[in-house]
Amino acid sequence: MSCWETIIDYGLRSQGIGERLLPRSDFTLCQQFTLIGSGMIWNIYFGIVALCTGFFLATAVALGKASHSVYLRKPAEWFIFVFRGSPLFIQFFFAYFLFLSLKSQFPIFSPLTSAWAGALVVLFLNTAAYSGEIFYGALLSIPKGEIEAADAYGLSGWARFRRVIWPTMLRLAWPAYTNEAIFLFHATTLVFFSGFPAFQQRGDALYYANYFADKSFNPFIPYPILAGYFIVLTLIVIGLFGLVNTRLNRHLPQARRKKLRIRPQILR
Repeated sequence: MSCWETIIDYGLRSQGIGERLLPRSDFTLCQQFTLIGSGMIWNIYFGIVALCTGFFLATAVALGKASHSVYLRKPAEWFIFVFRGSPLFIQFFFAYFLFLSLKSQFPIFSPLTSAWAGALVVLFLNTAAYSGEIFYGALLSIPKGEIEAADAYGLSGWARFRRVIWPTMLRLAWPAYTNEAIFLFHATTLVFFSGFPAFQQRGDALYYANYFADKSFNPFIPYPILAGYFIVLTLIVIGLFGLVNTRLNRHLPQARRKKLRIRPQILR
């Protein structure tokens, strides 16, 4: 079987398209690159959907924590505390058993016991908590002069938030938020270790890397391939977020524009 035929057979296997049976022996580099790359589709799905939906919840949580109303501030503070204070793997564990209990009482919750929905909910809530704290810090860092200038121009309420507060908050928070986005994509590999089952063995990238490592007793080929895919994905995220960062800072003088610098995060 040529490499092109392997790509056709296994390129979309994680989506249920193509060959259903996995190769059993004599693994080629093309098979490993193709299947692990196929599994990356799920990691990208988890990352993009959780990031896009969590962005809006994070904004709401940051505003709630900055609110003077105790009924808005306390729920936001506890939400951030719970999801930032507990390990993501434990959140997967408890969420899976919670969704199982809900499924037994209400069958409508049955999709949440699968990885594509249940694990996504956990990632969504987790990144919203971390991003909410980032946005909250940015809200506190907004120069008072900008808010006073908005008041002087007669802006108030939604208009002031949309045109002054929210863009400035994003500009200040964007470098840290970029690191959170990178971590989120890396954290999608934990779905493999969670209790959420992969439907018909349509697993993520780590599922296939672990399969090849177990069958060949050689982890030094599939795991570096997996790492290579995530390095490429990280570079893409940095590039896209860098474009947004340039857009957010376009109104500043050249000397004041902050370049996006991504530093390795050893501890979280």
